[in-house]
Amino acid sequence: MEPDYFRQLYECIYDQFSALYSPVEKEKYNLIRVDSSMVSETVGKLLEGIDNKSGKKAVKYSIAFDGMLPCHSDVFAAAGYASEDMALPEAIMGHVRKDDGHRNIYVMDRGLQSTRVMKAFNDQKVAFIARTKENRKFVELESFIGANQDLDLGESTLVRDCKVQLYTGLAINNKRGNKHYREVLSEGHFRLVVVESKAQAGKTFWFLTNDFECPAKEITQAYRRRWDIEVFFRFLKQELNVSHLVSLNSNGIQVMLYMTLITAMMVLMYKKANNIGYKTAKRRFSMEVRDLAIALIVVQCGGNPDLFFKT
Repeated sequence: MEPDYFRQLYECIYDQFSALYSPVEKEKYNLIRVDSSMVSETVGKLLEGIDNKSGKKAVKYSIAFDGMLPCHSDVFAAAGYASEDMALPEAIMGHVRKDDGHRNIYVMDRGLQSTRVMKAFNDQKVAFIARTKENRKFVELESFIGANQDLDLGESTLVRDCKVQLYTGLAINNKRGNKHYREVLSEGHFRLVVVESKAQAGKTFWFLTNDFECPAKEITQAYRRRWDIEVFFRFLKQELNVSHLVSLNSNGIQVMLYMTLITAMMVLMYKKANNIGYKTAKRRFSMEVRDLAIALIVVQCGGNPDLFFKT
């Protein structure tokens, strides 16, 4: 079957589940963690795929996770999507288009570094928080740290909080027709928050965002909550075996992913309803589904399961 059918089914189930959120919970789940993972173990024979320099082609799946459920997903096989500067913005904008009138903040790790992409988020009023590489070039326009401000953020110490303008590369063709890039200041302003870890002396974390309202402490806490999507990826790979894709074509891989995400949503809702862990939820959920299937077979056979095997 076509992947679109399973994608629509996945989105329909998500809408049904998310309708169970209370208004207070919906505010809680406005922080959308976005990340990607590469799968190459069983797709080495793909004609279309991302070259991961291991002799095999790979596919990338990018997922947006709201803290409870995977709210959006994309599967990429084209070579350009090896860069997170290509994959993550497409996944984010795909979710933005579905969630009209949203108040979401999208949080990412260091995969996204493109100033042009961040400017596009500014232009489209998409709020984001992204960890950036240390010692990134910028021009400070205004500091938000007051003379009597408490710099203690709990697990870290505030080093810098300011409005900045970032540098970006401007493509230029020289006289020989070769393209090179010149550093220029990009249009648009961003907020740079730099903190130093108390647990690791001298270790700093740099965050770029276009949110100028949240306190610096909330910016750093939002990034810590990004770890939820890493746990979710581990759940997909270790408990639902998403790393072991059995199809060798792009359509089959997409179908497998959406079927896995549908299963994941059901298990996660079961986990929430019963206040238990991932492994226990998966085991008990599978046992109850098996018992339900057996019960349906018995009913279909008129109360005699032996009749099922004679059909």
